[in-house]
Amino acid sequence: MTVRNEALYLRRCLSHLLEQGIDVCVIDNDSSDGSADIVREFAGRGIFLERYPYPGYFDLEGILRNEERLARTLDADWFMHYDADEIREAPEPFASLREAIEAADLEGFNAINFDEFLFFPTSCDERYEGTDYVAAMRRYYFFAPRENRQVKLWKRTGSPVDLVSTGGHAAVFEGRKIHPSPFILRHYVALSYSHAVEKYTRQRSYSQREVSELGWHGVRSRVRTAVDIVLPPADRMHTLVGRQFDRSRPEPKHLFFATPKAAGSP
Repeated sequence: MTVRNEALYLRRCLSHLLEQGIDVCVIDNDSSDGSADIVREFAGRGIFLERYPYPGYFDLEGILRNEERLARTLDADWFMHYDADEIREAPEPFASLREAIEAADLEGFNAINFDEFLFFPTSCDERYEGTDYVAAMRRYYFFAPRENRQVKLWKRTGSPVDLVSTGGHAAVFEGRKIHPSPFILRHYVALSYSHAVEKYTRQRSYSQREVSELGWHGVRSRVRTAVDIVLPPADRMHTLVGRQFDRSRPEPKHLFFATPKAAGSP
């Protein structure tokens, strides 16, 4: 998990992963909000801290190549590419990610896809900073632009793993055999409308190579002001009941961008 200024999420995220039986290597990208100090609170409990220098912009290609290196060198059997604003869960009837991974391994699978459910406020009055947002946020949509988009959990096979060619969306390697039952990815992209505006208009500067040559980041790289961020329409959202996620209405595009035009468009 590579992080930069993710203090809002880290305690909840790391606590969840430990509860799920997962050890975590956190790579701090020179955070300035105390993220590394939060990680150090978990020292000796299966959480490890490394550093990846921040070059002044979001260096996704470099981050992914570093994580490919770690997948070659760390002493582990399975690996998961993870972001701090995510909560990953096993499907029923499994009680934990570790239990479900071990079952998939015994069945002969070496990769696992995740169905992505994106949680977002539907009112400007909703604020979840400083709360247990996993318990409090109940409104979501099923984001599914294509099949097997989130193959971010894989077994060490001896073949090199490629994260870069998909922009980090999926691990690609020879002999990949994806489990037929996707696991759950809860994505808490923003904890309030103002947090979304801050995150996408002020916190992140993108690599021009990644935007212009690799075609990465899409609409995110064109967001400039609060006008470019919108609240998802309430009638397009589902309400979570227990652990039952509604997959009946997959969304091919995100609902919180006002689709700003590309540079040079009329």
